[in-house]
Amino acid sequence: MEILGSVPPGSGQAPPRRTIAYEGNWRFTAKAEEAAVPQARHAVRDLLKNQCVPVAGDMVHSLLLIVSELVTNAVKHAAVLSPEIAVEVSIAPEWVKVAVEDNHPYRPKALVADQGQTGGRGLLLVKAVADEVGGSYDVEHTASGGKVVWAALPLFPTSLPPGP
Repeated sequence: MEILGSVPPGSGQAPPRRTIAYEGNWRFTAKAEEAAVPQARHAVRDLLKNQCVPVAGDMVHSLLLIVSELVTNAVKHAAVLSPEIAVEVSIAPEWVKVAVEDNHPYRPKALVADQGQTGGRGLLLVKAVADEVGGSYDVEHTASGGKVVWAALPLFPTSLPPGP
């Protein structure tokens, strides 16, 4: 992360916040094909490890599940209009945000799928995982007419889903 400059605090102002070593933003792109799912999952896992992000094992699993679901949705539903997708990971002192961007204009919604269907619950799962640990999830349009689907999870959640 590049810091462009800082202004010394004036009277009554808080000193500038120090950057923590693991903070930053990382972005990578991949072809919108099935191979992108494990590539994205491994890239995020390796990034968390290499940056020494203080994230619990259960939270890593939650983040990787979210990455898998978001990339799978982009590959399945956006590849026609978006042959390439982007995955962005933003890490701050208290949270991690993963986002998947594509050029398809359709804004998906988390829907409850019919019990007889084998798919269709990905965004519902992303929302449930984020809600359970005090995180958030949303879909935003990009300036180019595409979308970004993201989830942000706290590094230090107040509760974690039970482990296996």
